[in-house]
Amino acid sequence: MELFNLLLSHSGTRRYLRPYLASLLFSTRCLLSYEDWKNTHNSEKFILPATTLEVTRQLLVSLQRLECFAIEDVSSKPLSDDEMKKMYHERAHVLQKLCHKYHFEEMSDVVYAGVGMVCKEGFLRKCLERVEGVEVLVDLCHRLRLVDRETVERDFGMLGGELGTENATRSRVKRFLVQVLVYHHTIKPSEARRLRELPLYPNESLLWDSNWVGPMEGGQGGLSKVLPKMSLQFLSFSDYLLRCFKLLRLESAYEIRSDLVDVIWRMRPALRHGYAHDMGYGAGVDEDDELKKKRSMTEFHGWSRMGLELVDDDGVSPVRLIKVSPPKLGESIPAEVLAEFTIDLKRCGESIRREWDSIGEFDNLFLMGIDAASVNGGPTSMLEEMKGENKYGALADDMNFPKRYGIIAVRGCMVLEVRDEDGNVLSDPSYQPVKSDKPKDTIKRYFKVALDPAQYAADATGKGSLFGLKVYQTLNVVVRRHGKENNFKAVLETVRSLMTGEGSINRSIPRWLQPVLLGYGDPASASFQSKKMIHFAEITPGVTPPDAALDYGDTFVNESHLRSSFEGNVVVDGRKDCDESKPQTRLNYRIKIDCKNGESNIIATSYPFLPDVSGNPVPFTPVQVKAIRSGLSPGLTMIVGPPGTGKTDVAVQIISNLYHSFPSQRTVLITHSNAALNDLFEKVMARGDIDERYCLRLGFGERDLQMETQFDFTKTGRVNHILSRRLNLLEEVQLLSESLGISGSAERGPDGSPSYTCETAAYFYLHHIQKRIQIFNNQVENDHLTASIGELYPFGKYFNFSDSALAVLTLEEAKKSFERIQTIFDELAEYRPLELLRSQKQRIDYLLTKQVKIVAMTCTHAAIARSQLIQLGFQYDNIVMEEAGQMLDIETFVPLLLQSGEIESMSRLKRICLIGDHHQLPPIVKNKDFSIFSNFDQSLFARLIRLGVPTIELNMQGRSRADIAELYNWRYNNLGNLGHISTDNKFLSCNPGFVHTYQLINVNDFEGRGEYSPTPYFYQNIGEAEYAVALFQYMVLIGYPPERISILTTYNGQKGLIEDIVSQRCGNGTPLAGIRPQSISTVDKYQGQQNDYIILSLVRTKSVGHLRDIRRLIVTVSRARLGMYVLCRQSLFAQCHDLKRVIDQFIKKPTKLELVTGEDYNTQRKANEQIPSEKKFVIDDVTVLGSIVHKMQQQLIS
Repeated sequence: MELFNLLLSHSGTRRYLRPYLASLLFSTRCLLSYEDWKNTHNSEKFILPATTLEVTRQLLVSLQRLECFAIEDVSSKPLSDDEMKKMYHERAHVLQKLCHKYHFEEMSDVVYAGVGMVCKEGFLRKCLERVEGVEVLVDLCHRLRLVDRETVERDFGMLGGELGTENATRSRVKRFLVQVLVYHHTIKPSEARRLRELPLYPNESLLWDSNWVGPMEGGQGGLSKVLPKMSLQFLSFSDYLLRCFKLLRLESAYEIRSDLVDVIWRMRPALRHGYAHDMGYGAGVDEDDELKKKRSMTEFHGWSRMGLELVDDDGVSPVRLIKVSPPKLGESIPAEVLAEFTIDLKRCGESIRREWDSIGEFDNLFLMGIDAASVNGGPTSMLEEMKGENKYGALADDMNFPKRYGIIAVRGCMVLEVRDEDGNVLSDPSYQPVKSDKPKDTIKRYFKVALDPAQYAADATGKGSLFGLKVYQTLNVVVRRHGKENNFKAVLETVRSLMTGEGSINRSIPRWLQPVLLGYGDPASASFQSKKMIHFAEITPGVTPPDAALDYGDTFVNESHLRSSFEGNVVVDGRKDCDESKPQTRLNYRIKIDCKNGESNIIATSYPFLPDVSGNPVPFTPVQVKAIRSGLSPGLTMIVGPPGTGKTDVAVQIISNLYHSFPSQRTVLITHSNAALNDLFEKVMARGDIDERYCLRLGFGERDLQMETQFDFTKTGRVNHILSRRLNLLEEVQLLSESLGISGSAERGPDGSPSYTCETAAYFYLHHIQKRIQIFNNQVENDHLTASIGELYPFGKYFNFSDSALAVLTLEEAKKSFERIQTIFDELAEYRPLELLRSQKQRIDYLLTKQVKIVAMTCTHAAIARSQLIQLGFQYDNIVMEEAGQMLDIETFVPLLLQSGEIESMSRLKRICLIGDHHQLPPIVKNKDFSIFSNFDQSLFARLIRLGVPTIELNMQGRSRADIAELYNWRYNNLGNLGHISTDNKFLSCNPGFVHTYQLINVNDFEGRGEYSPTPYFYQNIGEAEYAVALFQYMVLIGYPPERISILTTYNGQKGLIEDIVSQRCGNGTPLAGIRPQSISTVDKYQGQQNDYIILSLVRTKSVGHLRDIRRLIVTVSRARLGMYVLCRQSLFAQCHDLKRVIDQFIKKPTKLELVTGEDYNTQRKANEQIPSEKKFVIDDVTVLGSIVHKMQQQLIS
């Protein structure tokens, strides 16, 4: 059945398999067979494990939904809800005709009913079950070509063409035929409707359902799984979004479960003293009183900074429902469910209190019901859980955790408002806290929250909880999560909204891209050189035609660089050869490439380079130039960037060229992380040729931008900058007016502010400035002119020109000054709408939708903000995505849909540029079931490469020494080194104090101990941690700058241990007090960053662990520029076949650290220079290195 599900999910096999399964009535037979097995579970002969039965049921449900999926089998055309209804209504109409003609008396209810009623399962089943004879049902199935008589006789043992008379046989036949007719005629709920009725917050049932949310390392052995799979192809965008939604929901549920388990484990719920023998409540006890007593029986012996016990203010329930809005028209769940609860921060410390007070509007919280009386066997003590390594496995993977800790309910909610006891709204961003010295008995916070309406509807019917709506009276704990991990609801809402509005996807995404995204058609059809894209360029406004020149701007540092970047005949400004006699000045270029008869003719035309700007400092390689050309052309550009090959520089150049070439178009920048986005945005602004008023940074990382400017790039910062700029320009207008004698200082405001507005400035320009310029031009053109240019020039006083300056003023200089004046009024014209828009929000929305040309955000923020951007009418023409290989498939897909497509027009999107490296780490998926079984960690970037979409792979790295680059360049096609790697002194010089530039250092057990796990999956190795810190201290003591050193490890546990040791060894009172490496991080978090020297701890001594993934290994060995020192258990990693290519290069060098005595950081020695043996010192183990460091510190003190 799992195989059939997979085959039905691909259109190529579906068109053959689905009709065949339908002819066999496969789904109906499986359903009846499952029910028979389930009904006979008490029989030892037929018994099946409960898990197997549940998996079978889920596989069957999945099979039925795929069979009825809204798509045509042959053409693979998606069908709308109306088209599906029409198909089922036609089937119902045929059934009514047959019933009227042949079985009117028995089926009169069906004949007279509307087709809508016939298509309802309850009505049709009721009508069919009332029919007494099975002959009627056999005849109907036969005439509808569903089941013939021979099949019935064969399957149910009826011989001779006559239906048997045994009641058992007739009952089985009738049950079978009724199910066949019902399955064929009833309309199945659409997937979009099912999603609308599905809670976005996970409840206790989903969180601890091992069939859906299994353990982190995967489980259930060879048992089939019902999880959807992210394959290469999808039936439709609806199918794609449905799979993404389910996997996103399950992955977020796993992460939520881990956080909730950690909080409850730390709070240690227990039965209150005195209630141990009072477990009964007696007859006739009020249900509310019973629940109140149940809550009072639970107390908490521990604490957690992320969880608090609720305060029962009214004595009825800590969580009070205050509003349940009726469902909207056509829906079945409430429109809104609001509730209130209270917490008391009196017992919390100041830092924890600030954390709870930082909870703002739209943050997600979880309410939990903990009943210590329902604990099964009592919670395992903290000490017992700590014994042994992984004795009990991870608590988050313990499916019996709710029973052991008394968890009876979990409900999610979204914060709408937080108030204190004085009624102040703490969640208001404008609220400023007032310090009060008056002590208080309580520090209460009142939360107003929105509950999940779908979950409330399920609770009301008893499907969500056995307690019904009383479940909200059982909630007594609130849990918060870190903001970075708590965006799941907004992302799920975005995907669900896309499901319900699938038609807008077809309008938002260009038609030339849709088959490529779904995995069909020619994978090269979206490339800029394909015939489809050439035709698209010919008919689309705002796209450079195929026969026109592309504006490369300042891509080339000089003419020689341009000529070396292309193959073929290069003609620059009409010259076939470069004029070496003249100095090569910086110019911008427009280039036309004409390919005829297999020959390339490159025709370049120069134009002046912008003065007073930095521009592009990078001499791009020919492959990088090819990538830039593709990025400027319409279509899909896929750039594979190995480590150190300048992916970000290429992205910045594409963005700049798009900005200058198409000034009316908007470009969106997307990255996976805030750090990468800030780096990209800083490089864009550092060029100096992009006006900062056209740039905007969205999201929570916007404050981290380190720009050399007094303005910030947040939405509020942009508005404030523009308002300030407006005042400065109006002051210039005022000065210009006063210089012409049109107005004086008396017209200024009381505070000396200019009297002009943007509107009056426009009139001033029209009636006074243009008039004077026109008069000047007419006088200059007069052939009988006797006066000089300076005598006619009208703005000499404004520019403070002296008489001597006016006397030598040229016509060209005068016209340039006119352009400067016009620039002032042109810029003011852009700010004029801000005078009409008074609120800050209106101004921000205007900037976002009308003015800015470059908008930057992370993929997560794009998913969160999509609905708001759609409502504002946000539009864009180009999108550039960095770190595309680290984004989930859906995280790359959603940014393509930040604008709504108009019904009668094609998509506005013209260029899509994805930049990444699928050979490095994939998207992070914590649960292995979802990554391995469901392939959820497959990025869209990697999927398109696997489908055969053409890519441009950058082939020259400029980050690492040549010998360090050899550790990873084998993974790529012909990855070479840039010229400076073999010429720059820093790459040719040694690492002072070290014999080798890189080395694998074998670390044996330290004090009889290798790797260990204080808690499950929290791996540490004290020997490697001590070695790493001692090596860092040694490097600092001989003069290495600490900011040029990073310590990396492969596990969070080891990272924390290293941080603790650094704090001790370099803490207050030590010779190296306050000195820390530039970063202490895990390899996964450090992807996209690099440093000169890397100290790496691999931690594991018993098994290789997740470093077995070759992609993680590539990231690991490509972070260092000049030196890398790896601490590990050599015998373990050398035996791993997956790592052999890299480890073999490492073990060519000695596996004990070799130092050079008498050297410091300023020592000048070539890396290939021979070192006398007497100057070499071999470090046997960490104790030897530690003693050396100790002596050096003592010398430093003395």
